[in-house]
Amino acid sequence: MNNSLVLIIYRSNSTIAKDTSKYCEDIFNNKGIDSIRIDSDFNKKSLESELKLNSKIPDLAVVLGGDGTVLKSVNVLIHFDIPILSFNIGGNLGFLSQDKEFLLNESFLSLIEKDEFHINERNMLQCNVYSKSAIEKNNFLDSKDFYALNDFYFKSVETDISPTNQIEIEIDNEKVNEFKGDGLIISSTTGSTAYSMAAGGPIVHPSINAIVVNPICPMSLSSRPIVIPGSSKVIVRLVKNLNSSIQLWKDGSKCITISYSECCELKKASKPARFISLKNSTSYYSTLIKKLDWKGNLS
Repeated sequence: MNNSLVLIIYRSNSTIAKDTSKYCEDIFNNKGIDSIRIDSDFNKKSLESELKLNSKIPDLAVVLGGDGTVLKSVNVLIHFDIPILSFNIGGNLGFLSQDKEFLLNESFLSLIEKDEFHINERNMLQCNVYSKSAIEKNNFLDSKDFYALNDFYFKSVETDISPTNQIEIEIDNEKVNEFKGDGLIISSTTGSTAYSMAAGGPIVHPSINAIVVNPICPMSLSSRPIVIPGSSKVIVRLVKNLNSSIQLWKDGSKCITISYSECCELKKASKPARFISLKNSTSYYSTLIKKLDWKGNLS
């Protein structure tokens, strides 16, 4: 990694993550590797501008925090093809993280230098929001674009009450369902162990090219989660009430309010997120067993 540049992103409200980021910085400095260290409260547009203007794009991003820190970081790094090495320091769950021991004994750097790792590509989702005028003019270049690693979901804009939303789902130009309920989750396979799983959706191995469509608390028991091909395009619209609107969320953060006159097209993004998996790291199934507290037997 001579003449390399490493971006270190740490969870902003965690003292241990901040201290660990300094520890990582020292490790890289001792190897003659330049690094940039920032906290997770970074401004997305400012960081993107800085990376575009920098004469050298980071070869690696070390992310220290929980899944929330990773999700925010991915939204910037995907546009620069920067692979992510994540450690759950001061965060929760850490489904996307490597074992801390690789960090504490400094073996992660030697494994990278020896090419003893592989890149796991995780499909991301893209959501294009189209206005009524864009739809009428068939102008599908005029849209607001958003990206998510785990999921997009639609829920009520109301905070004082919890009204039901009437949502229409179209898949590959065919109307598939119209239902009343609390909302709708469109999840990647990576996100199948996040909000979608909590809402009764299936766990789907991240290597499978698929998208999960999962109604949230539908009023009809016939509205069930469905796993569709990753090549599919999903259109989501509000129906009936001309004055209605719904809140679009991405990876747990508020995104934009969608009105009755707008529609959302959701599909697999053109670029995947790239995660480094070190040699002898914990397997996907071992991670599930640990994080979900599964039991290996009944004794």
